[in-house]
Amino acid sequence: MTDVPERDVLVARLTAVRERIDRAAVAAGRASGDVRLLLATKTMPATVIRAALAADAAMRADDDRLAPVLIGENRVQELVAKGPDLVDLSPATHLIGPLQSNKVNAALRWATCVESVESLDLARRIAARAGERPVDVCVQVNVSGEPTKHGVPAEEAVDLALGVVALDGVRLVGFMTVGAHSTDDLVVRTGYALLRQVRDRVLDSGAPGTAGARELSMGMSRDLEAAVAEGATIVRVGTAVFGSRTA
Repeated sequence: MTDVPERDVLVARLTAVRERIDRAAVAAGRASGDVRLLLATKTMPATVIRAALAADAAMRADDDRLAPVLIGENRVQELVAKGPDLVDLSPATHLIGPLQSNKVNAALRWATCVESVESLDLARRIAARAGERPVDVCVQVNVSGEPTKHGVPAEEAVDLALGVVALDGVRLVGFMTVGAHSTDDLVVRTGYALLRQVRDRVLDSGAPGTAGARELSMGMSRDLEAAVAEGATIVRVGTAVFGSRTA
């Protein structure tokens, strides 16, 4: 069983991460409020997530400038398993891992945004199962070209995005990527800059439905500064808040 960190510990970790985001934003000439924090909760039980949300709420009670954290789940089975235990808190929960077509219905019960759309077929399946309101989605782009990473190749991302915005039932809100697995900051930043360029090409197209596609979900505990420098609007942080994972 995973121990639940003390609230003071979680507050300290959240504070440290927010300070990193703030410093990176200032260094890039941006406002810290431009970047939202998403807690990557893979393998974390609902008790730990509730404690993190409580710590976040306590921080926001002392500083109303802070935006609520988002939650990001990598696996649909975890999303479904934890959903009932978090429903009373109404967290904004993003699916940040791959979504198989046979799990779309299950995912949409709990996810407020699917960040991992990497094909038009998947977007169509999500749209077909949307309720009265369109489902927020991001196009996932493989900016590094690494075969182990999910996402559409960068050269195909604009066409995919334009196909997604033509669908009823989904709303394209932006783009997501996992940064290059490299210790070279320039390599990592180049990938994040590429995602920003993809986003900007879609916005500049002027196609109907593209005006709201401004999110850039990129950057994690190890490289959030590089992501913020290149325009991230969402950074996905797990280890820096929850500690090392056991799975």
